[in-house]
Amino acid sequence: MNLKGVIIQGSSRSNGNTNKIVSFVQKETSFDIIDLKSKQIGGFDYDSKNKDDDFLPLMEEIVNKYDTIIFATPVYWYSMSGIMKNFFDRIADCLKNEKEIGEKLQGKAMGMISCGSDSELKKGFEMPFVETANYLGMYYLGNVHTWVENEIISESLKKDLTIFIEEKINAVNSNAKN
Repeated sequence: MNLKGVIIQGSSRSNGNTNKIVSFVQKETSFDIIDLKSKQIGGFDYDSKNKDDDFLPLMEEIVNKYDTIIFATPVYWYSMSGIMKNFFDRIADCLKNEKEIGEKLQGKAMGMISCGSDSELKKGFEMPFVETANYLGMYYLGNVHTWVENEIISESLKKDLTIFIEEKINAVNSNAKN
């Protein structure tokens, strides 16, 4: 079984601080990166008027190609970014109209990386990720909160990221191979 992972970056800046973190994790894991800013994904619509945007083809690629999904988002006003929120809201399309896509999320691993302006992540930030994983029958790997100081990733944060990768991401991939 060839397990593959993806980091879904949801930032308003493709090359901002979140991308610095994503690039570090990508080098350590060889996971692919999907930059949501480069996609046209409309907000959730009960009438599915945006069904021809990039969301469904992207979800089809994700469910068919990847076993581990890491969401990386900056902290905007104590919450995930708007781009990431649109993506999460649109998962409803995979539960209502495109059920075969939604069903393929079951059993996959999901984790979250947040990138804020300081070292503290406010209580409750992680809840939408945890509950989405639970609802979809995914295995939640946990999260790591990050920040960039003076345009660099500190050595202590690199250590935290390496621990997250080794203890969460690599561990689940190693167990899945056995």
